[in-house]
Amino acid sequence: MELNEIVEPLLVWYDAHARILPWRSVPTPYRVWVSEIMLQQTRVEAVKPFFRRFLEELPTITALAEAAEDQILKLWEGLGYYNRVRNMQKAARLIAAEYGGEMPGDFEKIRGLPGIGSYTAGAIASIAFGICKPAVDGNVLRVLSRLMASQEDILKQSVKRRMEEQVEGIIPETRPGDFNQSLIELGALVCVPKGPPKCGECPLKHLCKARQQGIQETLPRKTPPKKRRKEARTVLVLVSDNKAVLRKRPEKGLLAGLYELPNLEGTLSREQVLDNVQAWQLSPIRIRPLPEAKHIFSHIEWHMLGYLVQIEEPEMNPGKEPEEGFLFVEKEDMDRKYSIPSAFGAYVKYLREIL
Repeated sequence: MELNEIVEPLLVWYDAHARILPWRSVPTPYRVWVSEIMLQQTRVEAVKPFFRRFLEELPTITALAEAAEDQILKLWEGLGYYNRVRNMQKAARLIAAEYGGEMPGDFEKIRGLPGIGSYTAGAIASIAFGICKPAVDGNVLRVLSRLMASQEDILKQSVKRRMEEQVEGIIPETRPGDFNQSLIELGALVCVPKGPPKCGECPLKHLCKARQQGIQETLPRKTPPKKRRKEARTVLVLVSDNKAVLRKRPEKGLLAGLYELPNLEGTLSREQVLDNVQAWQLSPIRIRPLPEAKHIFSHIEWHMLGYLVQIEEPEMNPGKEPEEGFLFVEKEDMDRKYSIPSAFGAYVKYLREIL
């Protein structure tokens, strides 16, 4: 099989089966960029409401560049990987300063922006500008690996670079964006990652070497991921009248600069929790345990135990000053202003029920 044989049948299939998605209707550079960053490790259906809300509040690159950090983090709440939107703002500010607020129509300049790798640069360049550059993500690597019956590890950068070169060599000049999207779409809908691929629906089944050899379900090859480190945390839902207590995390490290429910290392007893609350110069009134929960990050698992603690407001104790960084936040402000990571979602729901 010559790889260029896939172009025509793939585009014919894409024309008939491409999903209608909000970012495809008007593929401006900014819309393509926002959608591609949001879609990293997130399902398409989950991204749609985030995409609409983000574009409504920040409709241009200049608006993103000028937004307050708390605003962009709140808009990103629920997508995770908050450094992605921070890098988007860094890139937007650079675009505003160096390119007049318009995404440059040059692959290398796009690739040089903060937070933009070869895949995202290729997607923006090909879809928004019609430039013949590949956009090779996990879907494309899987499709190519099966088409060629490749036994190489697709997590190796050398393998990805070689596949990018192969795709670049066959991109049709008339439809580079559609071709890249057709490969991605095939991987998302037909040549799927979980469960057997839907070979009967594939427009390339007559060309697929893995199918001919009966090994399509064993490919692609990947290095097994490292085991995640497990950490025990005790999460405190601190409430006072109609306010919740939040705390801002450090500017570096896990969940940097986001707002969290106060939490402590380890699995603590009721008495240990009360001791810590008092050490924070807060006055507990009553306490009850909450169910256990788990949250998985890329390299860490949090195994959490929660407590709901009712406390007196600081003004009720004039001689006490709460720990620095603690905020007493009303429900409306919590929903509107403060970005709380999904890691705390199992316990944030109790705040919403109480406040």
